[in-house]
Amino acid sequence: MSRLLGGTLERVCKAVLLLCLLHFLVAVILYFDVYAQHLAFFSRFSARGPARVLHPAASSSANCSRPNTTAPSSGLPEAPSVRPGPTAPILPPCPDSPPGLVGRLLIEFTSPMPLERVQRENPGVLLGGRYAPPDCAPAQTVAVIIPFRHREHHLRYWLHYLHPILRRQRLRYGIYVINQHGEDTFNRAKLLNVGFLEALKEDATYDCFIFSDVDLVPMDDRNLYRCGDQPRHFAIAMDKFGFRLPYAGYFGGVSGLSKAQFLRINGFPNEYWGWGGEDDDIFNRISLTGMKISRPDVRIGRYRMIKHDRDKHNEPNPQRFTKIQNTKLTMKRDGIGSVRYHVLEVSRQPLFTNITVDIGRPPSWPPRG
Repeated sequence: MSRLLGGTLERVCKAVLLLCLLHFLVAVILYFDVYAQHLAFFSRFSARGPARVLHPAASSSANCSRPNTTAPSSGLPEAPSVRPGPTAPILPPCPDSPPGLVGRLLIEFTSPMPLERVQRENPGVLLGGRYAPPDCAPAQTVAVIIPFRHREHHLRYWLHYLHPILRRQRLRYGIYVINQHGEDTFNRAKLLNVGFLEALKEDATYDCFIFSDVDLVPMDDRNLYRCGDQPRHFAIAMDKFGFRLPYAGYFGGVSGLSKAQFLRINGFPNEYWGWGGEDDDIFNRISLTGMKISRPDVRIGRYRMIKHDRDKHNEPNPQRFTKIQNTKLTMKRDGIGSVRYHVLEVSRQPLFTNITVDIGRPPSWPPRG
């Protein structure tokens, strides 16, 4: 009996031992399975870390604490925004012969021309009348200077035609209307000197200056408003003169000089009060400094003038002929280095910058020269 009981206990112990061994084996298997899952989990987690380190600025390029700011994704398309260096693309040089020119233009001044219409027609023009072509880099930066007083009607037509022309010519330019304050005698050349100085105050990169009367519109956009090796006369064939150059030394209407050329002749004279004579004095200055006038072909340099009566307080200057004969004596003391004026207002309009100035009044006695 005792032997039978001992054998039963032995078998029970072996069974318990076998169950314990089996439980142990199951526990070991489960342990390694869970360990493997944890290892895989941490391996994936650690694999993400280096991806963020490759582009650390991708997550910090946007400040999400500011309103209306969206954080960019950290994918590869965002990589160019975090690399050092300029983000703007490098544009190719603008072509010497712009491909979008039209050629001969139909110019008329009968249709109503509100400024709102002109603004709608030129959406790419920035405040102050500044423009730069979006697809190429011009070789020059051009300031267009307009002497002005009481010509709002003419200015609207000028802006209507010239902005599209200058944009087709692929120019980087700004328009400056120099408005003479008051009702004293008009002084065109002095206003042009003021425009030269004030434009450079706004943008020192201007290296080409176009001086244009507000009532003259080119009839061909191939008449490129650029500066060259010599001073340029653009308006060589006006309808007013039967589309002919009135005389060989004529330099009126629309002309262009580089910054260096303008300074070389000491700018324009300041003592021509009233109509006439200043453009002949400028021609003399150019000749006396050893430069020559360049002109476009007569078929391209055609202009239409907006008809108008003689401006009040712009009567012919009775001293102009005497002054023209003395340019050699006066050009060194009378010019850009001696101009005196006071800026009253600078107003940046959608299509131009208006600068109202007090340039004084003519002397009551004949000046020297």
